[in-house]
Amino acid sequence: MTPSVGRRPRLVVWTSVIVPLVLLASLMGLFHPAPYADETRNWALQAKGQDVGNLIAVVVLLVAALRHHRRASARAASIWLGAMLYLIYAYIVYGVAVHLNALFLVYVAILGVCSWGVILTVPGLGGDTVLPSRGRRSFPAVTLIAIGVVFALLWLSDLVPALLSGTVPATLKEAGLMVNPVHVIDLSVVLPALVVAGVATLQGRHHGLFWAAPWLCFSALMGASIVAAMGWMAAAGFPSVLAPALMVSVVVLVSLAALAWLLGSKPSSSESMSLA
Repeated sequence: MTPSVGRRPRLVVWTSVIVPLVLLASLMGLFHPAPYADETRNWALQAKGQDVGNLIAVVVLLVAALRHHRRASARAASIWLGAMLYLIYAYIVYGVAVHLNALFLVYVAILGVCSWGVILTVPGLGGDTVLPSRGRRSFPAVTLIAIGVVFALLWLSDLVPALLSGTVPATLKEAGLMVNPVHVIDLSVVLPALVVAGVATLQGRHHGLFWAAPWLCFSALMGASIVAAMGWMAAAGFPSVLAPALMVSVVVLVSLAALAWLLGSKPSSSESMSLA
């Protein structure tokens, strides 16, 4: 399906609004002390890692997808959508778990533009997608399911003992948070979405094949931001960050490999995806 001429500029509009806002917020977060001045050292470094992931999302992925949008590429649209999902996630965290600062309205604006961009764009992307052969579905599908299950068990292993004993997890104390929004978003939305997309992909269902590539892109971006945060923490002298950094690096590499495997397949139907 080839998008109409009238629809093509919409991707340009969404991206052109998002990129400068994310550049402003991320560069300020990385190089100016004010945005995270009221955060604990632990949480401020995690935020800086997120800023690195945000820059990758907009400078590398959104811009690259924009360059290919004239070809009506299903692959470019999938990458664009994955980057948008990542930015929505990131700026929910900034909006509710970073102290009020001069960038607050920028955070809200990015979250709003990305959310509405996805809401208004996805219906136009659903007509066609990359439909790989059955042999190419298993690796991406199992990757999504495994990431969803492993991280759910990891977060629950931190939360459940604390809830049963009436204590606060050490990770919350170190970050200076009442509740970690990452736990909330992951356990309620993201991790179930990964598992559902993976199972649907194994079954060859259209909605699974549609969402598999965006969620793999999301996983790689999120993992990259976590690795960047671990790098900041290691440089600041925090102990015991090497092992989790290596584990998440594996997640990033496997996600990228599964994404390349999925998008590198020859589609069994139209290659084009409407870029509304």
